Amino acid sequence: MSTAADAAWTGGPWGERAHAVLCPNPSPMTLEGTNTWVLLEPGSTEAVVVDPGPLHEEHLQGVLDHVAERGARVALTLLTHGHADHAESADRWAELTAAPVRRAGRGHDDLAAGDEVGVGGLELLVVPTPGHTADSVSFLLPAEQLLLTGDTILGRGTTVVAYPDGDLTSYLESLERLRELTGSGRATTIAPGHGPVVPDAAAVVEHYLAHRHQRLDQVREVLPQLRGVDPDPGTDLADRVVEVVYAETPRSVWPAARSSVLAQLDYLGELAD
Repeated sequence: MSTAADAAWTGGPWGERAHAVLCPNPSPMTLEGTNTWVLLEPGSTEAVVVDPGPLHEEHLQGVLDHVAERGARVALTLLTHGHADHAESADRWAELTAAPVRRAGRGHDDLAAGDEVGVGGLELLVVPTPGHTADSVSFLLPAEQLLLTGDTILGRGTTVVAYPDGDLTSYLESLERLRELTGSGRATTIAPGHGPVVPDAAAVVEHYLAHRHQRLDQVREVLPQLRGVDPDPGTDLADRVVEVVYAETPRSVWPAARSSVLAQLDYLGELAD
């Protein structure tokens, strides 16, 4: 198993109940790939799977093989949100496992704040965390003080507010909700949808909050000077903000940065520009 300090994450076990099966779909946005989390209470034969991932048959079979090797079957599947790298395989996965798939939003409302879900003695608490997307939800595994965050918090770097589905006001509120969880000690470790496990949950939540407010301050600072610049053809205010505020960020992730900038401009009431 990789550790949080390793240069590359390969998945593996965390604690007594959680195991990440890494999907081979690496990219600048997915880091080493999507983490499909298999959760199993010790001694149980019923597993919970969080985010089966993209429609990648070899990966799905690998998850099934892992569950079988532990003498269990998939009894429940949970989705952190509807992006394809987490949920594209949901229908196929349901066919393969005959297990129900539960999610929030997008026509589904069967996961609400404070709900307790689980099987085979494993208990999870539903923590709505909209912002990255409108349907984003996290899951707290109290027995391990482990918080499964999908894309709300990553194992490395920071995430995108996927505007217009994502919303910065909601995202900041979600981070405050996670601050309460981690500050109280109910969640001490983060199991993200991409990248390594984060062993200091409280510190990374504080970093995420500080980073978001820092970006907002940077955008506020550059807006006056950008308003007086004639834009290049085919560009808009968001493009100009990305070029300045994200100048040191690899261009391969500028499209994602633009999405976050649109969310920032909306938050600041500047999209009418």
